[in-house]
Amino acid sequence: MSSHHIVRDDQEPALIIANGAECHPELLGQLLEWSPWVVVLDSAIERVLDYNIKVDVLLGDFDRDFDPNKYLEKQFPLEIIHTPDQNKTDLEKAFDYLIEKGFPAANVVWATGKRADHTITNLTTIAAYREKLKIVIHDDHSKVYLLPRSFKKWYPAKTKLSLVPLGLAEGITTQNLEYPLNNESLHMGYRHGNSNLVVQDGLVCIEHHSGDLLLMECVD
Repeated sequence: MSSHHIVRDDQEPALIIANGAECHPELLGQLLEWSPWVVVLDSAIERVLDYNIKVDVLLGDFDRDFDPNKYLEKQFPLEIIHTPDQNKTDLEKAFDYLIEKGFPAANVVWATGKRADHTITNLTTIAAYREKLKIVIHDDHSKVYLLPRSFKKWYPAKTKLSLVPLGLAEGITTQNLEYPLNNESLHMGYRHGNSNLVVQDGLVCIEHHSGDLLLMECVD
């Protein structure tokens, strides 16, 4: 996989490569085509280098005797960001870094699959960035993002969509889904909206009045 560096619009998302399970190389390549800036978290750098990807930023707490400086020459120019604060995950620190740099959006890969605690934390932490950064988490089976209060997107019929509340989400109304909601609530651990299906080719509309609601575009 070759270098991703092409002159692109500043509004395109950065790509964060976390340290979970790897996605298919084809998905990684597609995201690199749209991402002019690549941030790698901590010791994932070793696996990333196997793909011959040009890394812009290496970020993390660099514990376990990890030496980031040994990558400086191979990945020149490489920005190394040491973030020892243990009150945030490395993924949260990467979001903070991108916000500080003025990025409007981020795609994230390798953030799911290895450990359940890391997966749940990575998926739920994006709620805190609702007003700061548009975040999409990708793996081989799902594309996950936080819904705005009013959402519209075209989908082909039979597309599988799941609505996952982070806590309590209220006032949810949907259109063009097989199992519709009409000003109803979803509550994590009590009532979910998994494995709904798009009825027909066209717009799916989802509104919710309060709370945080994830949309998962899923394939088996």
